[in-house]
Amino acid sequence: MKITLPPESPMLSKDFTFGVATASFQIEGAADTRLPCIWDTFCAQAGNIRDGSDGKQACEHVKLWQEDVELIESLSVDAYRFSISWPRVIKQDGSLNQDGVDFYIHLLDRLNAKGIKPYVTLYHWDLPQHIEDEGGWLNRKTAFLFQDYVEKIVIALGDRVYSYATFNEPFCSAFLGYEIGIHAPGKTKVAFGRQAAHHILLAHGLGMQVLQQLSPNTENGIVLNFTPCYPHTQTPKDITAARKADEYMNQWYIKPLFDKCYPEIINDLAQADRPIVEPGDFDIIAQKIDFLGINFYTRAVYEANPDTLYAQIDMLNAPKTDIGWEIYPQAFTDLLVSLHNSYNLPPIFITENGAAMADKIIDGKVMDTDRIDYYQSHLNAVNNAITQGVNVKGYFAWSLMDNFEWAEGYLKRFGIVYVDYQTQQRTIKASGLAYRDLIGSR
Repeated sequence: MKITLPPESPMLSKDFTFGVATASFQIEGAADTRLPCIWDTFCAQAGNIRDGSDGKQACEHVKLWQEDVELIESLSVDAYRFSISWPRVIKQDGSLNQDGVDFYIHLLDRLNAKGIKPYVTLYHWDLPQHIEDEGGWLNRKTAFLFQDYVEKIVIALGDRVYSYATFNEPFCSAFLGYEIGIHAPGKTKVAFGRQAAHHILLAHGLGMQVLQQLSPNTENGIVLNFTPCYPHTQTPKDITAARKADEYMNQWYIKPLFDKCYPEIINDLAQADRPIVEPGDFDIIAQKIDFLGINFYTRAVYEANPDTLYAQIDMLNAPKTDIGWEIYPQAFTDLLVSLHNSYNLPPIFITENGAAMADKIIDGKVMDTDRIDYYQSHLNAVNNAITQGVNVKGYFAWSLMDNFEWAEGYLKRFGIVYVDYQTQQRTIKASGLAYRDLIGSR
């Protein structure tokens, strides 16, 4: 059970980066050693998390980080992408929590000693609850609090970081968290979603200014997720519906970065639902970035709907992952090529790609051939995009290990390493071994 690429693939050159990725709230545990965040609050409300669980323990990475770094090294990866927990490193008065900072300094030092490049995400959804209490991402002030956090942490970490991403998936924080409410903080209003997105993008621009000034030698950018939108039929109505969905779900988060405006669908919104944009905001948002991180998992199919601008339909007979997402690797190639043709992009890193599968550990092994198939087809899709001229420089598997999967709790396993949550034992799955062997084959 191998993952292979064509011998001539640029992905097999030594300057292509292969890595694994995680996020703070999903793996760290040790909730008693940091401030509460919006996900702690969200998990505590009945019905929000499918299995009623929370992130207080997760994978106990704060406790087990040293063996986790050994695990990462054993996979032969070039890089490890992880996020810093804002509530772990900044106290409520805005000063540094040195104990929290030291945890990341020790982690970074160990990674660097092993030659594993640290790719640090500054915000992966765990907003301190006391900031949410003041309005969270609906409050413009939060963008400036983020800027201050970035400044403090970048100075504290010094030259240990290889790459910084300001945000992971603004779409999820804004749309899922403030517009439809299935993620923390669980708010439900179109105006909230649009305003939160604007303040997050503003915070990204402010954070980039800090990085350009204080950390000019790191690779600095942002990570966006994309779910390409396809029409159900080739009728003009369905094509229009898919285009509008794409503008709302995908282009809304990238167009301001490169074109200094929101997509045309903003004109379809009621005036009260449009974000308040102050003069100069787009100039701040559209800071030059060294890379664009792209997260991809699946596509979405839309048809016209008389009551809404578009309606997503379920592809009933299509192959799907354990979380119910259609497996459609061609969308990955289509996405990368279309973004390449639409915008003047910096180098691209695939910062997340992977699949939840119904893993079973039998005789100490996880034979996740379905996940290996997923990685094979999606790495091929990336390779196909590169052959069409897209400048992809790296690929990170999501995720290093099974973890707290947000609203799904611990029900869905995305890892290439199996975690027994009772014992915290880690077991590399067949997919992890196949990924290791691909990397080692270069």
